[in-house]
Amino acid sequence: MLSPDHNLKTVRIRLLGLLLFLLSSLGQAQQVEVSVKGDYPGLEKNAEAFIGEVEGRSADNLRRYASTAVKQASKALRALGYYSPTVNWKVEEGDSEELARLILDITPGEPVRINSRVVEIRGAGASDERFTDNLPVHPAEGDILDHGEYTNLRNTLQTRARRRGYFDGRFVTRTLEVDPEAGVADIAIVFESGERYRLGDVTYGEGHWFEIELLDDFVTFEPGIAYHADEIAKLNSDLLGSGYFSGVDIDATPGSAEDGVIPVRIDLTRRDPRSLATGLGFSTDVGPRFRGTWREHWINPMGHRRGAETELSEPRQNLSTWYELPLDPPMTDLIRLTAGYQREDIENVESELLTFGQQWQHQLDHGWLQVLSIRWEGERFNIGDDEKGTSSLLLPGVGYSKLHVDSPLDPTRGYRLQADVSGSHRAVLSSVDILHVNAIAKGLFTLAGKHRFLSRFQFGGVATNSFEDVPPSLRFFAGGDQSVRGYAYESLSPENENGVKVGGRYILVGSAEYQYQFADKWRTALFVDHGNAINDLLDPLATGAGVGIRWLSPLGPLRLDIAKGLNPELGGGWRIHFSMGPEL
Repeated sequence: MLSPDHNLKTVRIRLLGLLLFLLSSLGQAQQVEVSVKGDYPGLEKNAEAFIGEVEGRSADNLRRYASTAVKQASKALRALGYYSPTVNWKVEEGDSEELARLILDITPGEPVRINSRVVEIRGAGASDERFTDNLPVHPAEGDILDHGEYTNLRNTLQTRARRRGYFDGRFVTRTLEVDPEAGVADIAIVFESGERYRLGDVTYGEGHWFEIELLDDFVTFEPGIAYHADEIAKLNSDLLGSGYFSGVDIDATPGSAEDGVIPVRIDLTRRDPRSLATGLGFSTDVGPRFRGTWREHWINPMGHRRGAETELSEPRQNLSTWYELPLDPPMTDLIRLTAGYQREDIENVESELLTFGQQWQHQLDHGWLQVLSIRWEGERFNIGDDEKGTSSLLLPGVGYSKLHVDSPLDPTRGYRLQADVSGSHRAVLSSVDILHVNAIAKGLFTLAGKHRFLSRFQFGGVATNSFEDVPPSLRFFAGGDQSVRGYAYESLSPENENGVKVGGRYILVGSAEYQYQFADKWRTALFVDHGNAINDLLDPLATGAGVGIRWLSPLGPLRLDIAKGLNPELGGGWRIHFSMGPEL
């Protein structure tokens, strides 16, 4: 059996060997050094990229390699317009053969500049502004010649031609004439677009099972429309996003065109009809919670679907079901029938809520989503030992919302706007007259990639002739992870004469947050929240401030905040808040 000292000695020897190996590798990895006289970082980097990594060579081997390195460096400079560089080289020998270095000293000389640029589009594309406008402005007359920019100009024309349906397009002239001695270059590009192809009738492969009328509602273009690749991409995205299909294959290739008309054939693979998802979560508002979702993605060939959701936590338990009928277009428009039961016990407020309703969802212009609804709510509630009651309300309502983000999971800029209005009247199956309004606005923008600024504002109000008959679900409470941090969940509220929080007529909350990204997927945060649930708009508001950390998990942002409520008379103090979900 080996002694501990022997094992320790073995470990030390292995570590020393590994260190020597790493040091020798570092020495070998830097055997060619490029030095460009003057302030030309782009030339230096390009030359290093063309030469590539050179390692493990002796001094004599580097001398033999020098001519190749000079040619590669000269080629790298020509790509950026420097056709007459002076390249000197020398080999410096180190303490050992493996530490030798080849040093290239480069004097770029005068660059070649663009003398003239002619770009001409002929054919049907000449009158297509979306094809001809906003072409790359570089290389422009007077610019230093950059072969990459010239290639990009040519590729842009070819890519646009394919995207916009000019499949017969070709270059009549495509020349770049360089006179290194005169230091000038002339660009001449003539592109003949040919006629623009059109999209034809849409047909479907067998076995998809759904009604053709439903599938046709996903098609947003009419037969005969001018071809654009975005139309095909949108159709593919809408069909995949419908939840009906596990596979979508769209054939709209110009090779199948007749007289410039491309038929569109769609082969669809139906997804499994049902799915079940469960999950465990935690937030400081409700503590641990279980969530389950069951969905039947298609019930019949008309595309109807249904589902059920449940959420179980200590203060709240609910179960809801829904049934959807797609409308035209089915990507955004639908009718949803709902039913649900919810039980809550938060602070001194207990309630049981039963709902039945119907929603009509319709996408308006400019991205606004409109929801017209009517629901019946029956609620039984206890607020402390003072208020006990039941309510029966028929609540027609309308809501408008708009979400604009540059990325669904982790946007760098965007906003969300939402406003909901509903009401009841005693003359129509209701126990109390109510007008209920709630509006939320959120914004986000990022500076320099690392500095994020978020803002949030909420205003809500309830008008009624008998506030004591308004159920808790329609009153306002503030405080918690998504409201005013530094205060317990729904702990900000007017109180009755016995000190029981009974909910307010209004809610007014604003928040400002700054985040700094210090590592990939990690950010720190500073924030201030200000607001309250109140009965008078002049009533005092509560303030909370704190620091936090954010982690962008695969499921969405996770937030951990330490906040201090600055109004101890309103219940403020040190609190830890943990939550997850989108920031907008």
